[in-house]
Amino acid sequence: MKILVMGGTRFVGKPLVAHWLRAGHSLTLFTRGKKAAPEGVEHLVGDRTDSESLDQLKGRQFDVIADSSGRSLEDSRAVIERTGAPSHRFVYVSSAGVYADSELWPLDEDSPTDPASRHAGKQETETWLRSQGIAFTSFRPTYIYGPGNYNPVEAWFFDRIVHGQPIPLPGDGSTITQLGHVADLAVAMARCIDVDAASNRIYNCSGAQGVTFRGLVFAAARACGKDPESVDIRSFDPSALDPKARKAFPLRIAHFLTDIHRLQRELAWQPAYDLERGLADSYQNDYAKRPATTPDFSGDSLLLGN
Repeated sequence: MKILVMGGTRFVGKPLVAHWLRAGHSLTLFTRGKKAAPEGVEHLVGDRTDSESLDQLKGRQFDVIADSSGRSLEDSRAVIERTGAPSHRFVYVSSAGVYADSELWPLDEDSPTDPASRHAGKQETETWLRSQGIAFTSFRPTYIYGPGNYNPVEAWFFDRIVHGQPIPLPGDGSTITQLGHVADLAVAMARCIDVDAASNRIYNCSGAQGVTFRGLVFAAARACGKDPESVDIRSFDPSALDPKARKAFPLRIAHFLTDIHRLQRELAWQPAYDLERGLADSYQNDYAKRPATTPDFSGDSLLLGN
């Protein structure tokens, strides 16, 4: 199939493109050109927020369009306005952040959503695709981690563990969160175009288990080759903070756990990475290979009141 990938040279896109290349598909990548594309693919360089850049796609038709970087309805609609609807499937990376706060866990794909969420544009995209009759498959990850992650998720914990800094955790550290490895998400995305039942479906996609913040720290310590008991965990009270100060902590300070059974059942998919293996992979194949730097820990003082 002819596939357009919006992105494709970083994080989610990189393993996704590798899967589709091995399957023999014809790929076109649209990126800002900061990283080279793999051999055997067409590489269009441009800024997706720039109309003239996107015009490179005018008149091009694709069987599949995969969009892992669109954040708003306009982001994805602008692509389809130039290419027309894909003949087979629009594959979209949404977010479990679209769900509303809840007292019932885990959240499934029919759980109430929050129109005021900062990820609301992703749900609007899902709704628009359905209303336009464009066959799509959308994935709602919780936190994606793994090699190439440019968001401060696992690296936030690695930085403090490696540099012997205290790790601020809200309350007693018993809040439950959920991480999913980037390679597992890529497998699900690559596989969905071969499964008819995946058309017009939304899937939660993450690890099979949740983990407490304290458990996440212990797993991250083991990934770094450190004794978890040697890590200095310090509690902070999130209710006493200005809401903006919470940005100093990388995860939402509330339970965040989704049900992935629909994805497991309909795509015959299972996550290959549990948290221990996934964090070790991220540390060994990404974090430990980065140039040595001194991270900025000044935000921690906002959390700990220092």
